[in-house]
Amino acid sequence: MTTPRDLLFVTLDETTADHPAEQGDVSLALAGAELLDLADARALTLDDDRIVPAPPGDLDDRMLNEAASSLTRQAPYESVEDWLWRRGRGLHAAYLAALETDGDITRQRRRWIPLRTDRTALPDSPARRHAAERWASGEPVLAALAAAVGIPDEPSEDLAGLTDETVVTVLAAVSEAVTELAAVRQRRSIEDAAFDNIWRGP
Repeated sequence: MTTPRDLLFVTLDETTADHPAEQGDVSLALAGAELLDLADARALTLDDDRIVPAPPGDLDDRMLNEAASSLTRQAPYESVEDWLWRRGRGLHAAYLAALETDGDITRQRRRWIPLRTDRTALPDSPARRHAAERWASGEPVLAALAAAVGIPDEPSEDLAGLTDETVVTVLAAVSEAVTELAAVRQRRSIEDAAFDNIWRGP
């Protein structure tokens, strides 16, 4: 059970078709969750906002092992922000695939379009129950990561218990990255609308 897996379960359980979490936002938050778990496992430390890796070791989770192996191991090392954008690319899909491999989710496909995934089903499993219990407890790190991707719609502002410098640094970087990505989406939407108006004419 890891923070990224718990976060993904929360996003799958707590979002709706009308208000889904953006996959890009979730990917950035998953990358941040990996950093926090790696720091908790002493696989890295932060020097200001630079990620300083520890000697490699087995973390008993293939996704975290993959994350640890991809850390930049030469000075001046990578910033938390750069890690989020690099590691986060496609991470939502990668974690979905990992959960599917472990049998914690299933993909329901239409018979006549076998390669198209219609929706994800969440069977009852120890991993899902663990995530639900952690979410229900209001555990502050998971709550803050979920809040960064808009879960719930009205997130609690009571995060004063987050005083660990590494945790605060990573969560701040995740929030800033998600905000930046939202701005990019909005700009593209405006540009697309303007392009459409040009072709429609007066």
